[in-house]
Amino acid sequence: MPNLNPDIPTAELTAALDETMQAMQAFGQTVLTPELLLLTFARAEPYNASRLLRLLSRERGFDLAEFTRTVEQMAKLRKGRDGQLNFMSTSGRPIPLSDEMLVALDEGRGIAQALDEVQVGTHHVLGAMSERGVSVSAFLQRHGVTPAAMTDQLMAEAQIQRNTANDLAAQAQAGEMRPLHYRQDLLRDLSTLLALAGSRHILLIGQPGVGRRSLARSLALLMAEGKGPAGLKSLVEINEGALLTDPVKALQAGLRQATGGILFVPNIERFFGGVLDAIFPKAERPLQKAFLESDPVIIGSTTQAAFDKLIAKSPAVVENANLLPVPEPGVEETAAILAVHRPHLEAEYGLSIKASSTITAANLAKRYLTETPLPASALQLLHRSAALVRAGKQAQNPFRPQVGDGATLDDEDIALALSLLTGIPVTRLGVDERAKYARMVEAIRERIIGQDEAVLAISRAVKTARVGLKDPKRPIGSFLFLGPTGVGKTELSKALAEFMFGSEEALFELDMSEYQQEHAVARLIGAPPGYVGYEGGGQLTDHVRSKPYTIVLFDEVEKAHPRVLDVLLQVMEEGRLTDGQGRTAYFNEAVVIMTSNLGSEHLTEPLVSEHHRELVMASVQRFFRPEFLNRLDDIVIFSALSPENLRQILGLMLKKEQKLLQGRGLGLEVSDAAQTWLLAQNDHPEWGARPLRRIIQRNLREPLADYLLAHDPAAGTVVRVDANAEGLVFDIG
Repeated sequence: MPNLNPDIPTAELTAALDETMQAMQAFGQTVLTPELLLLTFARAEPYNASRLLRLLSRERGFDLAEFTRTVEQMAKLRKGRDGQLNFMSTSGRPIPLSDEMLVALDEGRGIAQALDEVQVGTHHVLGAMSERGVSVSAFLQRHGVTPAAMTDQLMAEAQIQRNTANDLAAQAQAGEMRPLHYRQDLLRDLSTLLALAGSRHILLIGQPGVGRRSLARSLALLMAEGKGPAGLKSLVEINEGALLTDPVKALQAGLRQATGGILFVPNIERFFGGVLDAIFPKAERPLQKAFLESDPVIIGSTTQAAFDKLIAKSPAVVENANLLPVPEPGVEETAAILAVHRPHLEAEYGLSIKASSTITAANLAKRYLTETPLPASALQLLHRSAALVRAGKQAQNPFRPQVGDGATLDDEDIALALSLLTGIPVTRLGVDERAKYARMVEAIRERIIGQDEAVLAISRAVKTARVGLKDPKRPIGSFLFLGPTGVGKTELSKALAEFMFGSEEALFELDMSEYQQEHAVARLIGAPPGYVGYEGGGQLTDHVRSKPYTIVLFDEVEKAHPRVLDVLLQVMEEGRLTDGQGRTAYFNEAVVIMTSNLGSEHLTEPLVSEHHRELVMASVQRFFRPEFLNRLDDIVIFSALSPENLRQILGLMLKKEQKLLQGRGLGLEVSDAAQTWLLAQNDHPEWGARPLRRIIQRNLREPLADYLLAHDPAAGTVVRVDANAEGLVFDIG
């Protein structure tokens, strides 16, 4: 049997037919009938046909819930006859269409063509269903869904589609806008500005995601309830598609439609900055002119950075617009916002969401998804969690209907979704993780040799933070590592990153010798508006904002400019930094480590005496200001490495060489004599373990590579390394 031409239905109708297929299977039907498709329209929300049914139910006075129950019974009982075409679902499965379904699709195509539309949408098919010749037509007509009524509605719909702008207040009045959480203080301030006798134009200033558009839509809902600003009858928003097609004509049409009301222009900075910076440069002058007029009122949204860079240069805007900051809502208000979204998410994903989960999503998003502000980050997390739960259901039974099957989204699902989204271990402290942190000291000591004091200090701070016993605003820990080169300061930072996050890549290292000039601060936090590099952000703030659960290493911190130290002081004290674009990076889930060689001339022995400690601290106190040192959680002194420490470290390095050979299927054994010979090549033991890497590279790895190329040993062979008076000797055992 041939398939329906995929170019005939719109993407919306295709999605509706896909959803109808699930009901068909649930009811044991073999073909897709008009009754089944009508049931999808009655049940669902996102389709044009669904919206028309709700509108007609209000106009014609029938109960949509009772209507849906009747259609469900009809869909269960009606056995359609096979037609001549299949519908190819998005899963690739052909679904037979009944002969009456084909009639409805064909009639819907005729309706679409009469309205100068190319494809068939759900609203066209609903109109065709009211015509004679379709099994559900009599039922629809009894409820007032007649051909005449559908013609009127479809003509109105076609006109709306052709318009370049939408009246949000009219949509709200027609019940076509979802409920929103009212941010009462902001709505009050917005209404006050709109009641001014003078210029009433407003710019909503805030980061994307804080709810600027939702604030405008909340105003539209108030206007629909008759509670909006006096004398303003509409709130119009220009269609994005119309703006991209012809921004000047779209703006002019929006201004005309908004006469006597409000024109809402999201991301208004797109119209400013001239040819180089504006996305719609040709529409800049007409929009500036609109700010000189009083009708319509312009409400635009933008960021503080965009306003400073682009819009502030326009006197027409600056002199005639009121600025209304839209801050990020707090966790409690975000939870209230999510509670309003909750019923719609439950309907969209076919599951129930625990009330406590909205609070959990808000808390976790605030803590970990800091690159995006609330409430957008929390709503994103809730969507991801719901999709994860639904995907789990589909994996268990791909043909089971998703709506009303009893699945519940809880706090654990949100924690799991966040872990998958960020890689952050935020699930509750279970038995395994408790055991992991309980033996943290032993785990890190396996890698860090001879620095027990440093390992203990770091472990105490991390374990305390991991169970929630820390100041929630400050970093997990702020440490200054002191000691000579090569004793393990950076290595301990890497070991901590691997222990906490499973990878050394969680360590973000900054070499402070590159920040010796005052202007280098801009590299850390970004340049202010108007300066070179402003758009690029800051190396430190960008990284922590995108990966808040991290370890930041400031290597050789004593070489940094004093202004850089002021930045570190703010990080340690307040746990946050604001970049040049006004975005905040939070360090409350970061470990801050600074390394320095100050006073290392007093640390030449493996054991640090109290006298040597006092000398080192005196050097540090002469260099750093007291307020800087007082913000540190601990100053950790690393001692010089003993010969035995160096032998142990060499052993760890040789284990890495063994792992490299294991990748080729070969073994490696290095005798004690060979290790003693390698240690003897260290001409600078005062440099700690750092020279050992070069010694292994030059004396072991490179000669071993030549030996393997010459002998080409088979897999499973063990290469033994010994030493004699001339050096290392290689042998195949």
